[in-house]
Amino acid sequence: MAAYIGRRLRKGAATTAVAAVVVAALSASGAPGAQGITDSASGSQTSDSAPGPDDGDHSATGDSPYYTELPPLKSPTVPPTIGDPISRGGSEAGIPATVLDAYKQAEASMRQSQPECNLPWELLAAIGKVESGHARGGRVDGNGTTTTPILGPVLNGNGFANITDTDKGAFDGDATHDRAVGPMQFIPSTWGEGGPTGDGWGADANGDGNRDPNNIYDATLAAGRYLCAGGRDLSAADELRAAILSYNRSTEYVNTVLSWLEYYRKGSHEIPDGTGTLPEDRSDRTPGSTPPASETPRPGSSAPDRPGTGAGSTPDPERPGSGPGASPGPSVPGGSPSPGPSTPPTKPPGSGGPTTPPTSPPTTSPTPTDTVARLENAGSATITATAGESFPRPVKVRAETSAGDPVAKVRVRFTVAGDTDTAFPGGERVATVMTDSAGVATAPALLAGEKTGGFTVRAVVVGRTAAAQVKATVTARQADALVRVGDKELICSPGGEFADAVVLKATREGAAAGRVAATATLVKAATDPAVNDKGPHFKDADGKPVRELTALVTDKDGVLQLPKLHADETTGTFLLRVTTTGGATLTVELKVTAPPAT
Repeated sequence: MAAYIGRRLRKGAATTAVAAVVVAALSASGAPGAQGITDSASGSQTSDSAPGPDDGDHSATGDSPYYTELPPLKSPTVPPTIGDPISRGGSEAGIPATVLDAYKQAEASMRQSQPECNLPWELLAAIGKVESGHARGGRVDGNGTTTTPILGPVLNGNGFANITDTDKGAFDGDATHDRAVGPMQFIPSTWGEGGPTGDGWGADANGDGNRDPNNIYDATLAAGRYLCAGGRDLSAADELRAAILSYNRSTEYVNTVLSWLEYYRKGSHEIPDGTGTLPEDRSDRTPGSTPPASETPRPGSSAPDRPGTGAGSTPDPERPGSGPGASPGPSVPGGSPSPGPSTPPTKPPGSGGPTTPPTSPPTTSPTPTDTVARLENAGSATITATAGESFPRPVKVRAETSAGDPVAKVRVRFTVAGDTDTAFPGGERVATVMTDSAGVATAPALLAGEKTGGFTVRAVVVGRTAAAQVKATVTARQADALVRVGDKELICSPGGEFADAVVLKATREGAAAGRVAATATLVKAATDPAVNDKGPHFKDADGKPVRELTALVTDKDGVLQLPKLHADETTGTFLLRVTTTGGATLTVELKVTAPPAT
């Protein structure tokens, strides 16, 4: 016991040092580091009992326990290459694939609905880490729902908040008191008053028609909405800290979340679902208690049990929220009580009678995601579009088993990789789509940007390494016809300036061809495209003659107005030739004549 206490004290000292370093760094960089919360408008200080945005009585979690581990001092390993679905690095920087996808989708959704909030996905990851260890190390199915519910301790006022049942047990299975639910640990009254159909912060992010706090996509978007409540701008340090405090009213909680936020901002990487490590130290852990062997998660295993604290236990001065009232006996992360030993006792050898064999460990059926062996292109392997236009064919891939059978209802993430401004709707470079009954996932329509050249669209099954890719190319905008606007004769005296500018309009298939590149050249003759060295000319910034202009571009209506033309002392008829990308060409006559004799 003495040895354990010694280790605990040493670990506590190290943890305190890490927290001090992180908070100092956050303060230096403009992030919050002070204990109090400063209102950005009034400058007033708010205590740690500040109400959440829901009803003024409780935080999002009911101030339930949370995991207290801090990130390592060493920065995470940044993924070495773009498009690598599983980059290796420190284990703490790994986030299960489906969970990471949910965090990033929630950020994208909030960017569309509340862009002024500036919600970073790393903040959602930090909260998900301390609330549930990223849904128990990514133990979720193909739809993002946890394989078993994640429940916090009974909020009966015995060591925790006292919250009388608000959902008739619809979310937490408890019709007497509320309990925090799901990977982001919402209490039912915050998620949705009166059950799944009531009002509240709950969201249906995966489009299945159900707001499920045990679904990582639904829960993460709900957390984003909650954090952005009241028009918060999370790029402001004080508002960021106030948002985290509204989630769980504990200064230690805020500093722990900020530590993970800073850590994930320095880099993270994707790991397969179910392989994440689960934190061990929780804010309601009794000093001196030793985690059982079953608490250590194993890749591919079901959610491990977690120890609770027995009634009447001694409060832990190092852990906020500890003390009597936690659920007795082993419990899952968050405190859901587990049943007693599942293996019946056996009779000692020689005592006579049959011996009851140990119970076999439970087996779980593979999820659809587990059966995916490969992704195959279900459309064209190469696609092309003109800048500014939608690609005529979407990217399609097909998820298959090793036997070649289609796999439905698995998530496929499409990523635009390369030096390009081409994107999915909303300017997004990443989109996640569910496969249909034929195993096919169809990416949203790609809109070609202005940057020409090639890039790649990569597809990967979320939670697996199965991947496919499509080569894409953006070509320059084109015009197939070019006409002069107006028909007035272009004439000038030697050494003078043409009174009228040359104005042209480019079209493509009869429609205006906007933003098309063009070149204007004073040529020697209709059959000789060489640049003429005499006659009409443009002028550069220094007033010197220029007889070829490149990098001209039509406006959005396809109109191109050339700079003023000037003449030297040479008289005669000259030719101005204008060409566009796509092959449209127009030749205009210019005349330089001496004025008539008087």
